Amino acid sequence: MPSRIARRLTEAASRIILGKEHAVRLALACILARGHLLIEDIPGVGKTTLAHVLARLLGLQFQRIQFTSDMLPADIIGVSIFDQRDASFRFHPGPVFAQLLLADEINRATPKAQSALLEAMEERQISAEGQTWRLPEPFFVIATQNPADQIGTFPLPESQLDRFLMRISLGYPDRAAERALLAGEDRRELVARLPAELEAGELDSLFEATRHIHAGPRLLDYVQALLLHSREGSGFALGLSPRAGLGLLAAARAWALLGGRDHALPEDVQAVLPAVAGHRLRATGDAPQGPDVLVRRLIEAVPLP
Repeated sequence: MPSRIARRLTEAASRIILGKEHAVRLALACILARGHLLIEDIPGVGKTTLAHVLARLLGLQFQRIQFTSDMLPADIIGVSIFDQRDASFRFHPGPVFAQLLLADEINRATPKAQSALLEAMEERQISAEGQTWRLPEPFFVIATQNPADQIGTFPLPESQLDRFLMRISLGYPDRAAERALLAGEDRRELVARLPAELEAGELDSLFEATRHIHAGPRLLDYVQALLLHSREGSGFALGLSPRAGLGLLAAARAWALLGGRDHALPEDVQAVLPAVAGHRLRATGDAPQGPDVLVRRLIEAVPLP
């Protein structure tokens, strides 16, 4: 049963990422909705570990790129090298050719290097040397980034942020979870021994089950009302795009599947809305307002169906 498989994944991931069940569930919902994930937080709270855990549990081919300020697009997508044997150029694929790509500290690279992921994330292909190559299926990007006020960061442009279905943060562990971390085994060793939880074909069945979670007309009305208010309501300078609306609905379906239901509810939309909308909304005026405030205002302004 798909919901039972999804629950098994959540429990297995939560045994490694302690005290962060909600964030783990959001990350899994993002994957089941076929979306890319951005994890923003300070160094050392488990961002990279979460990406490793998801790749191991889902049985996905994994590659990691450490983004730096001197990185070039070819370091990501690959490069053509002249082969003297047949006097022609051969394309050597870069690390983007993986099922799950970890773009570690993505905002430490320049916009030129960041832009190398735009086509890959949207169309699941890359273009180089006048040719196009399809990426493996499924293809996911999990990117981590440090807070923008830290030294040596380049903010992601709106066009790139919109390609991430969700942005989440992990934060510090609570007292009990941190004590278990201090007293327990090294997380890296646990991840290295972590077996895949899915057999061949089970991930595809989860994707299929997520697509078939029922979303009734009144739920669609609610999603549309949220989108419209983010665009036309007072206090919002930048609203939610149609791509954000599709992602919100897909994430709500995935959240419902993780909850063991075959239909999505307005509560599912509200549960994933902060992660889906927080990095897309912009406030008007000079006074800065955080994403949590904007999402809360959006939820409060649109009545439940």
